[in-house]
Amino acid sequence: MGLLELFVTASMPVLKVLLVTGVGSFLATSHVGILCSDARNHMNNIVFYVFNPALVSTNLSRTITMESMVLLWFMPVNILLTFIIGSAFGWVVIKITNAPSRLQGLILGCCAAGNLGNMLLIIVPAICKERGSPFGAPDVCSNYGLAYASLSMAIGAIFLWSYVYNIVRISSGAAQGNVNASSRTRKQQTLEENANLITGSCSGNILPVKSTPIPGDECALIVSDPGIEDAVTKVSFSDRATHLLLILSRNIDLKKLLAPSTIGVIIGFIIGVVPQIRKALIVENAPLRVVQDSAYLLGEGAIPTLTLIMGGNLIKGLHGSDIQFSIILGVLVVRYVFLPLIGILIVKGAVNLGLVHDDPLYHFILLVQYALPPAMNIGTITQLFGAGESECSVIFLWAYALASFSLTLWSTVYMWLVSTN
Repeated sequence: MGLLELFVTASMPVLKVLLVTGVGSFLATSHVGILCSDARNHMNNIVFYVFNPALVSTNLSRTITMESMVLLWFMPVNILLTFIIGSAFGWVVIKITNAPSRLQGLILGCCAAGNLGNMLLIIVPAICKERGSPFGAPDVCSNYGLAYASLSMAIGAIFLWSYVYNIVRISSGAAQGNVNASSRTRKQQTLEENANLITGSCSGNILPVKSTPIPGDECALIVSDPGIEDAVTKVSFSDRATHLLLILSRNIDLKKLLAPSTIGVIIGFIIGVVPQIRKALIVENAPLRVVQDSAYLLGEGAIPTLTLIMGGNLIKGLHGSDIQFSIILGVLVVRYVFLPLIGILIVKGAVNLGLVHDDPLYHFILLVQYALPPAMNIGTITQLFGAGESECSVIFLWAYALASFSLTLWSTVYMWLVSTN
């Protein structure tokens, strides 16, 4: 298949996304006002809690089995690599542009986290339905493509809410926490003064002592008796382990990790892997197939609604901000030049080493994961912490405007690579 035909095939889905996105942006303008901020929030909640879980669970349950789960092991590794490599490039962008601390988490997040769910859910079925698609029958391609995209969405959500959420939180805290930092310093000084008083009251030459502090003890002295020292060591380790678990529970929001889409993926896996449930819901003439059909009907509303919301959200970037153009340029170069090139090396290397099973559509999705625009949920995260909301909107406006050209170009290259294997 020639490059020109592949380019036309790759451009059609992107043009469809642009048209629907344009409708969403038009509906969100002040002259129309249908997709105002409140309307987008309500629609986003419906998509988040109803449409997306239904979409991912139904597509996974129809295509995922125990054998296919083993074959898809490389996708989590691939997504993790996109986050690690993107973060490394984002750190370089921060150093080169001398970005302020309040935007450092935003820059790292935009470079690390691509739109691993929504864009794939929109683009992959559209590519499968094109006449020049190199991925075989449209129905089979759409089913497996949506399953791959659903798995990508779930894994991406886990990394997004465990990694990007926390770096934006830390970055916003560093920018806004001068008062908190000074209060913590005063509190620490008070604790140290109290500790000095306690230590002074406990000092003496009655017993030989050792200057190792005991967490939680009132007196920072240990009697140098072997039996007591072993007991103290056990208590100290227990305290440290408890403290570590408390830190992890505070810093990692399990509620965010177990988002409805992730729960939908888990349900889809269970239905697909357990033969008894699969026979009751999925196979032809299944007694409970009406449940699966109803969920599938709900899931079909996810893609157009997501695209409209995305267009409405981009309208905020037209108001502008005082963000440096070098930061925008750095994020765009990372996402649309460096990451796609490195993605080719990683995925082609994995294919040549036999780490990835022989499926051109699967290879294509692994490659596209490196060429996607930043994840839309980064905007939600910046709103949660009030750090760089306007700057995020401007970055998104540029990123999604250029995605129409970049994603078309890279999709053409990727389809050519997987079709020539």
